[in-house]
Amino acid sequence: MAPKPRPQAKKSRITKLFVLDTNVLMHDPASLFRFEEHDVYLPIGTLEELDNHKRGLSDVARNARQASRFLDEIVSDSVADIKAGLAIRTRDRAGTGGRLYLQTEAINGGLPATFAAGKTDNHILQVVRHLQKAAPQRQVILVSKDINMRVKARALGLAAEDYFNDKVLDDTDLLYSGARALPADFWDTHGRDMESWKKEGHTYYRVRGPLVPKLLLNEFVFDDTGERPLYALVKEKSGRSAVLETVRDYTHAKNSVWGITARNREQNFALNLLMNPAIDFVTLLGQAGTGKTLLALASGLTLVLDQKRYTEIIMTRVTVPLGEDIGFLPGTEEEKMQPWMGALEDNLDVLNATDESGGEWGRAATRDLVRSRIKIKSLNFMRGRTFVNKWLIIDEAQNLTPKQMKTLVTRAGPGTKVVCLGNIAQIDTPYLTEGSSGLTYVVARMKDWSHAGHVTLARGERSRLADHAATAL
Repeated sequence: MAPKPRPQAKKSRITKLFVLDTNVLMHDPASLFRFEEHDVYLPIGTLEELDNHKRGLSDVARNARQASRFLDEIVSDSVADIKAGLAIRTRDRAGTGGRLYLQTEAINGGLPATFAAGKTDNHILQVVRHLQKAAPQRQVILVSKDINMRVKARALGLAAEDYFNDKVLDDTDLLYSGARALPADFWDTHGRDMESWKKEGHTYYRVRGPLVPKLLLNEFVFDDTGERPLYALVKEKSGRSAVLETVRDYTHAKNSVWGITARNREQNFALNLLMNPAIDFVTLLGQAGTGKTLLALASGLTLVLDQKRYTEIIMTRVTVPLGEDIGFLPGTEEEKMQPWMGALEDNLDVLNATDESGGEWGRAATRDLVRSRIKIKSLNFMRGRTFVNKWLIIDEAQNLTPKQMKTLVTRAGPGTKVVCLGNIAQIDTPYLTEGSSGLTYVVARMKDWSHAGHVTLARGERSRLADHAATAL
């Protein structure tokens, strides 16, 4: 069945026809509703693959089942003939979008003999080719998360695109960094009528001027070029004025956190967010060796054991192996997670070495106390849980989808602080990119909220070897 071209809209534009690959529906079941006024076509091969993947408890199986439910709603709510196309009611706005077409007849697009017969991907390509020939005046586009599928389509002269709706940013260089250098003329432009006052060990500045509309709540601003260095946090923002609060200097030994001091400007900013009781959600991005896990653990131990603000530390991470999977692991949930927590053990060794009091016996006692307050949890068992007064660390968060990230962050009960760590340059999950990662998603969506903060850590602090390898290799 080839859909007839839709009549031209009022803006004299012919709507596009998007042919969906199965992986798009399994990645985002709501993708059916994301194509605005354009039409969607589902080949029979997509439906068959969707049916084959609906069994199981994985996220892929859940998404396949949800996509099938959405299809059932569209088909059952319509009294129109399926061949004429079924109206799709958009999820984001009132009214209807485009139309949904389902393949109801055999299609042979005549692919080259080198393309294997009976393969679903090749069948979908046949459908796209047939639709393009049937309606040459209309733009027919294959949408697939599979790179090889898109390459084959373009080799056949067919239009093919990735699924872009789930991408927060097209260019990750535009991702919010959490810190901003003040312009060179800041003091001349904003300093004339600047108010300042001191309160509880902090200095506050009320600034007005052209920079204010660009500032975000809990964004760090700095000027370390002039005679008056300034490191401050945007505390309040109202209209054309903003209040800046100077940060605590965690590079000084007197402000050390569990024996750890900040080694650079971004680490200092990160510790200010982690130790701030008014901040409930913190995201730290950075390459390997920038100190993300160490800072999160040191802050958590101080707030749990010394200040008693939280009852315990809960740490979890995505269990995506770097190389070949070693198979099932025996033991309890925590024992199964132990091999994935090498970073935790390494950082605990560093933190334990900073405790010079009590000698060897004292360090052993501290190590046991610290281990008793840290719980390791698997992501698989997070659904339905609520954490109250916990310090929740989500490591390797770049491998989470936006939906998984939402599931985890909404586990936070009263008094819980969530810290997300990750490096978007090291994504190991299929179909996730730097622009569509759950970590990128929360950084972009949570910025400018009064109880959330973000810092991108730029400098590695492991060793000169690690720093050089990170840039040269």
